[in-house]
Amino acid sequence: MRKLFIQLKLVRWPAALLLAIFVITGCQQTREEIRAVQGLTMGTSYSVKWVSKDVDTQKVHAAIEAVLKDINQSMSTYIETSELSRLNQSSSTEWQPLSSALYDVLRLSTDLSTQTDGAFDVTVGPLVNLWGFGPEGRVVTAPSDDTIEAERNRVGFEKIALNATDQQIKKSVAELYIDLSAVAKGYAVDRVASLLEEFGYERYLVEIGGELRAKGLKPGGKHWRIAIETPDAATRSVQKIINVKDVAIATSGDYRNYFEENGVRFSHTIDPSTGKPIRHRLASVTVFAASCAEADALATAFMVMGTERGVKYAMQHRINALFINKGDTGFEEIMTPGFKKYLAN
Repeated sequence: MRKLFIQLKLVRWPAALLLAIFVITGCQQTREEIRAVQGLTMGTSYSVKWVSKDVDTQKVHAAIEAVLKDINQSMSTYIETSELSRLNQSSSTEWQPLSSALYDVLRLSTDLSTQTDGAFDVTVGPLVNLWGFGPEGRVVTAPSDDTIEAERNRVGFEKIALNATDQQIKKSVAELYIDLSAVAKGYAVDRVASLLEEFGYERYLVEIGGELRAKGLKPGGKHWRIAIETPDAATRSVQKIINVKDVAIATSGDYRNYFEENGVRFSHTIDPSTGKPIRHRLASVTVFAASCAEADALATAFMVMGTERGVKYAMQHRINALFINKGDTGFEEIMTPGFKKYLAN
């Protein structure tokens, strides 16, 4: 028995050593890290980060590119053959079929138009083009009031009818023109986020043109850290740093995309009720929401509303938001109570 016991001990020791080596080596090979890819889409850039043990990012990157290409081909007004461009070119006032993606975005858009009393309106496209902020190119002179009024006859979200059963759209006027630039990027962020979850990744940060969606925490239990830019066209500085997880974020402002005539600045954000660029002291607004498409649309709606109306709406609907106004001596901040918990120390 003694001899057998010694033999067994001799056999177990190498096995234990191999097991220890395997555990140590395995831990080194499967350590979670932040993986990242980036590229161009929708006339801007995108960046996608996720926490993973996998080193190879090519498969994920290819899938992201495919999703973004499909969305662009569906919703771009800059691609003449896109689904949206064909819809805008059509003079039919009969029911027309839509892809699931385009239907979903239009349904969200019309719902938010109703909720915001038309402050957000995807049919504002003719006015966007008239003021030189669409695919038809820039202008250097403000259009006349008569021209603006003529284009306003084509505008109004109530001119869109949607059929949920068959995913169809009907335009009440043949000249209706839809522009999804204030919601499509947010929708694309949501789609990429869903794609990452299909791959099994539950911790990520997706960003397209400044619209973001964060989920989970980074390795080490740290929040995703986001900078909110100061709305100053002359500088690139940070107004606030926020720590986020499990939320979508969108920012809209009037300080980058504009033109000037005789010292007057005309913003790219058009108020559907007047047909003209906004003229108030709200310089930018950052909005939190469950989906980035909703955050994107609400940020535009708040820019149209202005500070007083926008803050009131945000408070009534329990929306976390940061409003930055142009003051006499600098910028002034107004934030909803729920926004404060995201501020970095």
